[in-house]
Amino acid sequence: MYVGAALAVGLFPVASPAGVAWLRCLGAAIVLLAWRRPGKQAWRGRQLLLAAVFGLVTAGMNVVFYEAIARLPLGTAVALEFAGPVLVAVFGSRTFRDFVALALVAAGVVAIADVKLDGSAAGVAFALGAAVAWAAYIVLGKRVALGGNGLDSLAVGFGIATVLLSPLALGTKAVWGSPKLLLLGIGVGVLATVVPYGLDQVVLRRVGQATFALLLAMLPLTATVIGLVMLRQVPSLPEALGTLAVVAGLAARTRDEAVSTEPP
Repeated sequence: MYVGAALAVGLFPVASPAGVAWLRCLGAAIVLLAWRRPGKQAWRGRQLLLAAVFGLVTAGMNVVFYEAIARLPLGTAVALEFAGPVLVAVFGSRTFRDFVALALVAAGVVAIADVKLDGSAAGVAFALGAAVAWAAYIVLGKRVALGGNGLDSLAVGFGIATVLLSPLALGTKAVWGSPKLLLLGIGVGVLATVVPYGLDQVVLRRVGQATFALLLAMLPLTATVIGLVMLRQVPSLPEALGTLAVVAGLAARTRDEAVSTEPP
């Protein structure tokens, strides 16, 4: 996910953030449709409608997030966007341990991201819009995983989203004159969409929305590791403490679920 984000930021000087998000959608659609080759059933009725809505919500989430990181530090945008999964997890919580775990995770994410609202108002608005879209992605993703065709629906959804959002391609003119840049855009789609969203469909078949939303807290953890390895960004003390808080929250939540699902 974040290796793909790093590649996407590298394209911002030659393409608009929304245009890069569309390239990501295009790359994902090409790879998924070629791989899955959805049958006729995936293009009909309720499954088609569910896939189309899911694809548009997911692509829209990518667009507003890329617009946010073009105006805000990545850590700030991630922290604001994480309000979406936290909201889903809160609504799916049932026990006191759940809320303690959520509090730990939320505090940890804020510490890791080192939130500083020193960006533009538009950037904050885009990041909060991404949070809402992320919450919708979790809810719709669960329905696609259980009631749709999973990866086939993902392929159909991105195909439809690519066509409907094609006006955003106007912001990618410079990319089409360079095979290297075009390949980079396709690579963003594979790294940031095909692999992580494909795995999401596998996970969503096995866990509830609340657990899935909480597990997404590992994304800032991953971003910290990627930053350390690829960008030589050594975590500060608050970031290190935040990492420990996220791990503690995840451990508390998953332990509670494991106990509750043990056979008698």
